[in-house]
Amino acid sequence: MGIQIDLDKCVGCGDCVPVCPFGLLEVMDNKVQLKEGCTLCGACQEACDYEAILIETLSETEASSDRHRGIWVFAEQRDGRLKSVAYELLAKGRELADSLKTELSAVCFGHSIDEINQLIAYGADKVYLVDSPDFADNSEDLCTHQLVELIRQNEPEVVIAGATSLGRSFIPRVASIIETGLTADCTGLEIDVEKRLLLQTLPTFGGNIMATIICQAKRPQMSTVRQRVFKKGVPDERRKGQIIRVDFDKECITSRTKLLGFVEDITETIKLDEADIIISGGRGLGKPENFRLLEDLAKAMGAALGSSRPPVDEGWVPYSHQVGQTGRTVCPKLYIACGISGSVQHVVGMQTSETIVAINDDPNAPIFEIATYGIVGDLFKVVPMLIGKLKNE
Repeated sequence: MGIQIDLDKCVGCGDCVPVCPFGLLEVMDNKVQLKEGCTLCGACQEACDYEAILIETLSETEASSDRHRGIWVFAEQRDGRLKSVAYELLAKGRELADSLKTELSAVCFGHSIDEINQLIAYGADKVYLVDSPDFADNSEDLCTHQLVELIRQNEPEVVIAGATSLGRSFIPRVASIIETGLTADCTGLEIDVEKRLLLQTLPTFGGNIMATIICQAKRPQMSTVRQRVFKKGVPDERRKGQIIRVDFDKECITSRTKLLGFVEDITETIKLDEADIIISGGRGLGKPENFRLLEDLAKAMGAALGSSRPPVDEGWVPYSHQVGQTGRTVCPKLYIACGISGSVQHVVGMQTSETIVAINDDPNAPIFEIATYGIVGDLFKVVPMLIGKLKNE
């Protein structure tokens, strides 16, 4: 799909300029010019009386067929243990599958994986399992090849995966090979039951707009979803399901890459993705040395250390601690925001926290709009008081 402006037909009247919701049109030298970022909403085309604006659309094809059925969740593992995002996606996948009255399947690649039966307990009806030493290190080439083969053989209707480093790298390759659409970094998934369309929500335009994306003409519909967006379901150990062991033919493909080693971030004493309590700092801390104050609070509370984007951009803390639209999405039981104003970009990454405590000396800071509890005060006085109370000083 795309948009074109026929300069031979355009008279430079400017009628289309004010109707563009994003202000992407302007008249220059008596001709309309289009800036980057067009969403193909069609408002300008309707406003043009000279038929100078053309929007190419996909040919209307059958959105799906009877052979495309089933919701698939890619259950990622590392070192033989399933990642928590697999269980989060199974909870949402179960909901989607029930809405469509279809099966929910998990797909897992690895070697000597623990807890495979837990995929069934958390909602899967089937588990497609590839257990091979070749998949122990999550080779992207091998994962791409194997998932493409499984999709072609079984023709699922929807495939969702975590927006992890692995998911972000190989799932787009899968979508490209099978020539279907992919919406990356989603923060919400719903189903239009009547049309059997996956409604994929993600923040766009710097988090100022929540866009809903559909894949109308291709199957499967594919999405990657941020971690901690959905909550785990409650496992039912009595659930019955089928584990389908899939043979891997190593001769069919050669991996072009080799994992030399995996380096853990030693600055993460407690991982953000798994933390029940997160202490985050923002620009209000003033300088990198002041993050030590938050480190002391985090240590006293057994919490992980987070950050908004400005301190990361300034080099005060590593990127792995960033929470927000361009960082990590978290959902702890307690999130304490210190000196964070509360921009939309940051809020997107932590707004689903169960309890949010904001400490800021600006009573009008946007963070207070979503905070469960707000403390208007100097963080350099409030945080030491909290630390002293926790240490009974």
